[in-house]
Amino acid sequence: MLDINLIREEPEKIKENIKNRNANPGLVDDFLALDGEWRKLTSEIDNFRAEQKKLGEERKIEEAKGIKAKIQELDDELKVIEESRRNVLYKFPNLSFDSVPAGKTEDDNVVLRDVGEKPEFGFEPKDYIEIGEGLDLIDTGRAAKVSGSRFGYLKGAGALLEFALVKLAMDTAAKKGFVPVIPPVMIKSEMMKAMGYIDRTEDRDETYYLEPDDLYLVGTSEQSIGPMHADEIFEEKDLPKRYISFSTCFRREAGSYGKDTRGILRVHQFDKIEMFIFCHPDNSKEEHKLLLSIEEELMQALKLPYHVLEFCAGGLGSGPAAAKYDIEVWLPGQNNRNGQYRETHSTSNCTDFQSRRLNIRYRNKEGKVNFIHMLNGTAFSQRPILAILENYQTKEGNVVVPEVLREYLGTDIIKPRD
Repeated sequence: MLDINLIREEPEKIKENIKNRNANPGLVDDFLALDGEWRKLTSEIDNFRAEQKKLGEERKIEEAKGIKAKIQELDDELKVIEESRRNVLYKFPNLSFDSVPAGKTEDDNVVLRDVGEKPEFGFEPKDYIEIGEGLDLIDTGRAAKVSGSRFGYLKGAGALLEFALVKLAMDTAAKKGFVPVIPPVMIKSEMMKAMGYIDRTEDRDETYYLEPDDLYLVGTSEQSIGPMHADEIFEEKDLPKRYISFSTCFRREAGSYGKDTRGILRVHQFDKIEMFIFCHPDNSKEEHKLLLSIEEELMQALKLPYHVLEFCAGGLGSGPAAAKYDIEVWLPGQNNRNGQYRETHSTSNCTDFQSRRLNIRYRNKEGKVNFIHMLNGTAFSQRPILAILENYQTKEGNVVVPEVLREYLGTDIIKPRD
């Protein structure tokens, strides 16, 4: 949610910003029209209350009763205007930083750097599903029988790889002050709305909603970590507050019909380790760099080739991020064995967009209370497992375990089970 005073004071600047994000700049005029009505009614109510008080002091009881009835009538009207104004306000995206590159779509995102050497094979590389099925690590056939399409079983060393990644991420983040959390995966609708993930029809289409309980299944751990401190006030000395959470996540993948239907790259249920930071507004850009640096540290520990993308304004779309980076890993077996980069990590600085909705604030040294900044970043999902299978495959169909995971996994190579 944007600062109302900012919309009032700089409407043209905000129109330009959200237009660059491919959002509707007409929201500004819609809001200001309702805001004008709200301010007019508020002023009238204040004037009537002052008059009511004066009549009460003069013991003009009947006249005071008439004023009271008028105030109630205007109050009812004000509530309707307030609701309409808030509904429009919730349609605004966050404002992107001035440093965000120009561009209309995700195709205009900027590659900041390429890291690592792509593997060279003396044979035609297989894709992860061929390798996974050959080693009995991935089973989508039985998962389809049990649950339907876009589900999979991780088995044997495949499951152990996930636990190894979890331990690596937790150990790495703990050294940087992150507190481990296992959060709920079902959250109240008002909390999901406050996080800014169900404002649009396409957002709601991606979520699983349990109507009898008015609960949403999370699509990422940040959706339940962010609201954890709703209606709380931090002391400035206690910032930043950093968490690393592990949870199962759920997505309908409604917008991906026909995409990645084979395998487990895009599924309805997956596990994810997510980093989350509550911090002072002056420090959020540095905290964002920290999140990206940890993501890169984890990928470099696995020695997987990747590149870093900075999102352009149009790529940010209508969501809560003011700035966003993605990491995409090289998958040599994809795209008909020609290789392809696919996203494994994302990190966003959402500034105070979510904290305003959640009423999460901090108290500075002078005692003044302000809204906090909130950031999120992927530590690991299950996708790096797929990258390990493809980048570390051998001609014999085995998979070499990345050195950093051998201690966790207890072996240096994954072979067919006897």
